[in-house]
Amino acid sequence: MNTDVPKLICVNQCPSVVSLVRDRVPKAPAAVLSLGRVEYGRALELQRELCRLRAEDKIPDILLLLEHPPVITLGRSAKASNLLVSEAELARRGVSLYRIERGGDVTFHGPGQLIGYPVFKLEAGLAGVRRFVERVEAALVSALAELGVKSGLRPGYIGVWCEERKPENGDCTSMGLSPFSTLSTGRERKIASIGIAVKRRVTFHGFALNVTVDLDFFRLMNPCGMPGVVMTSVSSEGGVTDDARVRSAVVAGFERAFGVEFQEKLPRILTCLTQDFKTSAIASTSARV
Repeated sequence: MNTDVPKLICVNQCPSVVSLVRDRVPKAPAAVLSLGRVEYGRALELQRELCRLRAEDKIPDILLLLEHPPVITLGRSAKASNLLVSEAELARRGVSLYRIERGGDVTFHGPGQLIGYPVFKLEAGLAGVRRFVERVEAALVSALAELGVKSGLRPGYIGVWCEERKPENGDCTSMGLSPFSTLSTGRERKIASIGIAVKRRVTFHGFALNVTVDLDFFRLMNPCGMPGVVMTSVSSEGGVTDDARVRSAVVAGFERAFGVEFQEKLPRILTCLTQDFKTSAIASTSARV
């Protein structure tokens, strides 16, 4: 057995993440755009327009939630060798391919994932991309706990992970999370991937949370440029997979991690921008069960 596997850590065992949660500013207004299945190129165009509007302070921070048809994206640092099949084979399988400006390597998006694109302005409390990514990780760990899945962070790696574990004493309740082990027995399984881009101090691209996705798609690549990484999903971990509950848990996680409160009513500029999409606003925490 490999005894050098890094241990997972709870959010409140990571000092930088703890400070993010404790030092957050009073709640600021934000909005959720909750869409259905959207073709990747169309969603990318929407992100870029939202990014422009946010840079010009014409809209508040936005959390865009949706699903994509099967697509593989290659980030700025992607290596061709991490895509294990040809583009012709991807096309045969009905999988699109995009080379994009986000950080990271290669990843898959498709049915059964919740894709989140936070279009947030990096200001006083969110200085630096790494600091922003840590908040996204904290939000997803919090959301997964609400869905009955114990998860954590893997030191030295971006994203959210699950691990085989035994009950241990410990307190991960500072964000309403359930305790989970920091044992390194078993093999870490990645449940959420994160890749961010920043333009004019506004973030776009974001995260992919595996809910009921067909994990065989990940065999077409070395996910996130990591040969041998094991991917998992909320379904595989025995968690709640109802779409409405998953989205609500993620929204609540973002409210806690970022100190924002999502508006129940979308600003008019957003309803006009997304009138061709199936859109619904998700209410703030106080309105959810």
